[in-house]
Amino acid sequence: MSCHELEALRLGLMNVLGTDDRAAREHAEKELDGELSGPIEGLATAETLDELRRHLDAALVDLEEEVATLAADDPEADYVRGRLVAVRDAERSLARLATHGDDFLDGLGETHHDLHDAFPVEE
Repeated sequence: MSCHELEALRLGLMNVLGTDDRAAREHAEKELDGELSGPIEGLATAETLDELRRHLDAALVDLEEEVATLAADDPEADYVRGRLVAVRDAERSLARLATHGDDFLDGLGETHHDLHDAFPVEE
């Protein structure tokens, strides 16, 4: 059993953030060996937060479908439902990260504007 969505998200987030943690990358790549297709591949190779959010949403749709088709007596049912909860939580965390990034960007613009108000630049 493996959390392909979470490992792929970790890889994609390392891409977006420019993180060079060789051990974490190798671990995630090992977990995903043979599973890189569709939204999982999109997550693992994403280069922007928007790409991460889009592919994570698609992966959630696939996971929700998997949960919906589970037999009640499937021995992996609890694990798969737990995976769904964890991936939904990751989706909320990713949304917060994007919002904080947007807020930071807006703040830099305001700071730049304030700096020029305090110290006008003559052209």
